[in-house]
Amino acid sequence: MKAIMLAAGVGRRLYGDDGDQPPKALLTFGGKTLLQRHMDVLRPSGVEELTMVVGYRKDEILAEAVSAAGSDFISAIENPDFRDGPIVSLWCARHVLRSGKAILFMDADVLYHPDLMERLIRSRYENCFLLDREIEPGEDPVRLCIRDGKPVDFGKGVEGDFDVVGEWPGFLRLSPRIAARVADATEAYVERGDVGVTYEEAVRDVLVDEPPDTFGYEDITGIPWIEIDFPSDLLRAEKQILPRILAQSTGVSGQDIA
Repeated sequence: MKAIMLAAGVGRRLYGDDGDQPPKALLTFGGKTLLQRHMDVLRPSGVEELTMVVGYRKDEILAEAVSAAGSDFISAIENPDFRDGPIVSLWCARHVLRSGKAILFMDADVLYHPDLMERLIRSRYENCFLLDREIEPGEDPVRLCIRDGKPVDFGKGVEGDFDVVGEWPGFLRLSPRIAARVADATEAYVERGDVGVTYEEAVRDVLVDEPPDTFGYEDITGIPWIEIDFPSDLLRAEKQILPRILAQSTGVSGQDIA
């Protein structure tokens, strides 16, 4: 399995756009950057290579990634248009999506307990979303919608009649065939100049076009995590989520992984 991590953005919603803020992937929690925390989970989990899509302050991000995981594990793709929508970053990794390998897709700006990623990597589903039933209020959370035990819709502001609606943390497992389909859908948006949309739109296009049994999901309700987009998220990560991660981390594989 190969992993793709999007780490190109400026983080305008968190810091503004003055060009002096650190990349979100380098935010530190409990003495470790988010990148270090990602590597601590990925390397022991059997992921063979991590491709990082970088742009804003790319040298700093790659230096930290190589320091944390080694140059043999890290490859990089530069997105020179990183100020466009995140779908451009995913498009930059289209050859990895088409590599014929299973893909683990991930955002860089998520703080989480390692059990969350383990649940995804070890899932019985080749194509797998994660779902947290404790969805945050508002329009910003990305929603995963379940009907008859299957994911049937996905995105922000989704409406309809569903059995379960939960929040998606930003991680996704894809089979080689579906990964290639996501690459095609992403490329279609970019080729027509629709670069302001989120990459979730391309994933949704594939989801709704596939038979119902193509995708599954793992329920990670109760596992602490947070995507850091706004100043309030940063505060909550420091004051609420990190203490929960630290409290739950001793004992995973017999070690303290916090």
